Amino acid sequence: MTATDAQLQPRKKGLSWRQKRSLSRGIQYVVFVAVVIAFAVSADWGRLKNQFAQADIADQMFPDVITLALKNTVLYTLSGFVVGLVLGMVIALMRLSSVGPYRWFAGVYIEIFRGLPALLIFIFIGVAVPLAFPGTEIIGGTYGKVALALGLVAAAYMAETIRAGIQAVPKGQMEAARSLGFSPARAMVSIIIPQAFRIILPPLTNELVLLFKDSSLVLFLGVTLEERELSKYGRDLASTTANSTPILVAGLCYLLVTIPLGFVVRRMEAKAQEAVK
Repeated sequence: MTATDAQLQPRKKGLSWRQKRSLSRGIQYVVFVAVVIAFAVSADWGRLKNQFAQADIADQMFPDVITLALKNTVLYTLSGFVVGLVLGMVIALMRLSSVGPYRWFAGVYIEIFRGLPALLIFIFIGVAVPLAFPGTEIIGGTYGKVALALGLVAAAYMAETIRAGIQAVPKGQMEAARSLGFSPARAMVSIIIPQAFRIILPPLTNELVLLFKDSSLVLFLGVTLEERELSKYGRDLASTTANSTPILVAGLCYLLVTIPLGFVVRRMEAKAQEAVK
């Protein structure tokens, strides 16, 4: 066969990259649907309903699950967030300080409290502090202990977030403020920090969501019936009724708060990206 004959032969056409991508996507959809169907068919929905979805047990939880458990969970979360935000701001400024010991202390604090599980912090606040300082009572009782424990954990993460936000503000802002006669401290408070907070608002809101879930660790501090949060409230009723419906209801109450907060975070992140563009 001559070269001319070879050129006249029809070429075998393969799939284009678009067709391959569509085929791959279609296969993934089929596999996903097959897995969902297999799960739905194999699950014993009757037993699940008997264990997790007893309407009469769920009815017994209202209104206390909202007026007591959810209220306490929100209070614990907000108090911990406030403590963490204030302490995190201080640690972030120490981290950016030109004074060496401040930077070292902030660095050690961040590494320790980011590395330790939140459970150990709660145990430390509930056990080690009373042993180290006999007769000392943390202001606010259980609420104060939870605020301190959550705040110590949150501050380590918030400090790094705040530091990154401050460093993200253009240096020209500080130079412009100094040229107008602002002192470094006043420029930081009046010019830099407000701009930094607009940048870091989405991650700070995300931290609020994480604290809301970490508030379940309050049970390790030993709480009264009136101080129970959602997880403790659900576990106590589950033990009393020998049924897991209270745990499911408590989980749904968490979602009533975390899903809207997650939506708010996504909206703020989208607006922040639009502002950058």
